[in-house]
Amino acid sequence: MKTRRIALIAGLSALACLTAPTAFAQAYPNKPIKVIVPFPAGGATDLVARVVAQQLGTELGQTVVVENRAGAAGVIGSEAVARSAPDGYTILVATSSTHTIGPLLNPKIPYSPTKDFTPIMFLASSPQVVVVPLTSPAKTMPELIEYIKKNPGKLNFGSAGTGGIPHLSAERFLAMTGTKMTHVPYKGTALAMPDLMAGRLDMMFDSISVSLPHIREGKIRALAVTSSKPFSVAPDIPPLNNFVPGYESLTWFGVFGPAGMSEPVLTKLNAALNQSLKDPKVLAQLAKLGFDPGGGSSAEFAKKMLEESAVWNKVITDGNITIEK
Repeated sequence: MKTRRIALIAGLSALACLTAPTAFAQAYPNKPIKVIVPFPAGGATDLVARVVAQQLGTELGQTVVVENRAGAAGVIGSEAVARSAPDGYTILVATSSTHTIGPLLNPKIPYSPTKDFTPIMFLASSPQVVVVPLTSPAKTMPELIEYIKKNPGKLNFGSAGTGGIPHLSAERFLAMTGTKMTHVPYKGTALAMPDLMAGRLDMMFDSISVSLPHIREGKIRALAVTSSKPFSVAPDIPPLNNFVPGYESLTWFGVFGPAGMSEPVLTKLNAALNQSLKDPKVLAQLAKLGFDPGGGSSAEFAKKMLEESAVWNKVITDGNITIEK
């Protein structure tokens, strides 16, 4: 009898071990989820995170709280998530600047975008737009390319800062077209735009959400968007890859967890996020802000990051681009 009792207890213990992961996955989430945004409130990353977070809470049946933890160009908030418990209760909404370009430009960043994080889902993206002053002789993208070729090194382009997506997008364009221009970095688009309007800059790659009001008001001329297909917010502006085959450059936003997240929790979060992006209200809000919805699996997101890192690493290396310390 004693032997049978011991055997029964051992069997139940083994069964409990086997079913624990399933039970945990079913229980998740049983408390509020914190979404860390590593940038200040009101910025693009914050806006995207807040649009999706509310619907994510509905899908998961739990409260989702957005917390801004800004500083060091997104490093502080990102590192905090990398060092948190991989239980699915602390996740990060980050960008291409924190998880592809930043680590390439600054090897001293205290985290690895691949080793210290679990990519959960590609959330949304937004292209840049190629803009020129109204005084520019270029009315189309082919005319701009020809204009630059006829004036090698004599023309300039502005950007919101060295090493940002708009700067690197322009550098990639110049490399792919075999052209040369002088880079003029500014401390933000707000300072660069007046000089573009006045004709002191010959070209700029800029966030479409920032430039679109100026384009619609007829203050600057748009020649192309950097997405691979017409952008939903401005379908009349042609894609740059129509003229430079293979060109694409997007600012993307993605959801990450710490490294070591369990597969059941990762699967549940990914499914809930994908479902959130099917909600008509979420889609309408993203479109209004100038973003295309993402989606897909964790593996697809990880692959996308690796492919982008290779592209930007080449641009940075070939252009000998460094950031000021």
